[in-house]
Amino acid sequence: MPKLGFRPSSVKSMADEVSVLAAALALLAVIPSQVRAQDLRPYEVAGDAIPQPLIGGSGDPVRGRAIVVDRQRGLCLLCHAGPFPEQRFQGNLAPDLTGVGARWSEGQLRLKIVDSRRLNPATIMPPYYSTDELARVGRNWQGKPVLSAEQVEDVVAFLTTLTETP
Repeated sequence: MPKLGFRPSSVKSMADEVSVLAAALALLAVIPSQVRAQDLRPYEVAGDAIPQPLIGGSGDPVRGRAIVVDRQRGLCLLCHAGPFPEQRFQGNLAPDLTGVGARWSEGQLRLKIVDSRRLNPATIMPPYYSTDELARVGRNWQGKPVLSAEQVEDVVAFLTTLTETP
């Protein structure tokens, strides 16, 4: 059985691990965004990126870091690990965030956060700024993105600062 990283002592099998992931993602159902689908800002995808910010300027990397490590908003560390020594139980289901700002451009990071399904239809990464073609959406989240445009830009601003490789 492959080791997936996040394994509290109560998790004994891969099925249990998937259940832990599902339960954590279910937390998103109780923290609805204030943005509704009709309020989503338009954006253009160019190749594998969204080159233009969703807002009038850049996001705030400090707020972006807070979202990345928050286990109720972003839930990034459920699947990703990164340079967050104070954070316990970082995942390894997805790429390590260490050096992500050197591996991908700002626009590529933006598309991965907005809707990673455009790059990989089989991804398990949630679309943080899309409400299209979603299945089994919690009642509180129906018609709402996980993050606002400002929050997406905050996360992008933070991730672009992660340029040091391990």
